[in-house]
Amino acid sequence: MTGILAGLRIVEGSAFIAAPLGGMTLAQLGADVIRFDDINGGLDSDRWPVTKDGRSIYWAGLNKGKRSIAVDLRNPKGREILTALITAPGEGAGIFTTNMPARGWLAYEELAKKRADLIALNIVGARDGSAHVDYTVNAITGFPMVTGPVDHAEPVNAVAPPWDLATAYAGAMAILAAERHRRLTGQGQRIVLPLQDMALAATSALGYIGEAVVNKVDRPRVGNEIFGTFGRDFRTKDGRFVMICIFSDRHVDALASAGGFKQAFATIEKDTGFDLKSDAGRWHARDRLCAVIEPWAARHTAEEVGAALKKAGALWAPYKTFRELAADREAVLDNPMFTILDQPGIGRYPVAASPLQFGAVPRQPPKTAPVLGQHTDEILSGILGLPGSEIARLHDEKVVGGPR
Repeated sequence: MTGILAGLRIVEGSAFIAAPLGGMTLAQLGADVIRFDDINGGLDSDRWPVTKDGRSIYWAGLNKGKRSIAVDLRNPKGREILTALITAPGEGAGIFTTNMPARGWLAYEELAKKRADLIALNIVGARDGSAHVDYTVNAITGFPMVTGPVDHAEPVNAVAPPWDLATAYAGAMAILAAERHRRLTGQGQRIVLPLQDMALAATSALGYIGEAVVNKVDRPRVGNEIFGTFGRDFRTKDGRFVMICIFSDRHVDALASAGGFKQAFATIEKDTGFDLKSDAGRWHARDRLCAVIEPWAARHTAEEVGAALKKAGALWAPYKTFRELAADREAVLDNPMFTILDQPGIGRYPVAASPLQFGAVPRQPPKTAPVLGQHTDEILSGILGLPGSEIARLHDEKVVGGPR
């Protein structure tokens, strides 16, 4: 492996999103991330979206650049192999990440008997050990009650899983922090990262809890508007939509230039007394602003609106479908972060590398996700030092699996 984390080896036992995405984040920076799955496949092996013949695009997306070992997880010999792999010697080894129940043979106390300086990240649902996923965590945060149209009375779930994403990157950071601590002190440790606490921490940081307590209010639904400033979707002549935002003085001037709104904006300020150069002013005057911008957008095509906004340096973006995004030259096809890869069993499509750009180390191109058990033999031989005859016997006894 090459990359800024070359020399670091992490063993991963994972499902769903947070744990495998955290591992992939480290793999894309050059760490050797080895995920283990049951010999018959893991929980996510056929999770949607899938191809027409049932191959999981989801699984491939979350496991790029990793190595795969397939083991019978119910077989004591299989568990013994994985224990040896997790606790194998080496300065950059002895790191384990999982969102599986960390008990029995996977308990930190048991694994640490084999390697005292073991680092183990355990992603859990809630701090009391109860099971949760992004949707159940999101339900208690308050966000579903402020998401959706203004006149909608029921909760609206998020489509993207924000708390899984946040937990994935926090987990990757936690592993690196613990690895630094081990290099400085020689101490390993268990890290517990509750998905629910990650969501609550973010909700607190964004001021939602403080607002509720201090102001004694629940945030209202505001539809597609941006609370506390100005931003909303606008429909164009050809039935497309653009998002237009204002977050600074410059954005006010740029939008005024794009649509010829300078005089109209001045009139709004004079009539209402609201300063459009302030967030509060824009928020209180948002209906008047929309009344100016809406007819302008409706008179022009999305291309014309976009060209004017771009030329003026306004803060905006067109709304796109996923297929439109995949065909977008600026965002994907000409973006050096993406490479067209041929994922075995799935096909050719753009795949993203790490979004991080380090000045001292070039960005590593993305790699395909492994097929189940693709690296079983090289891991057993190269890390655990098993001879070929022993590896063959393990295959014959169906303790391990993978291509032969």
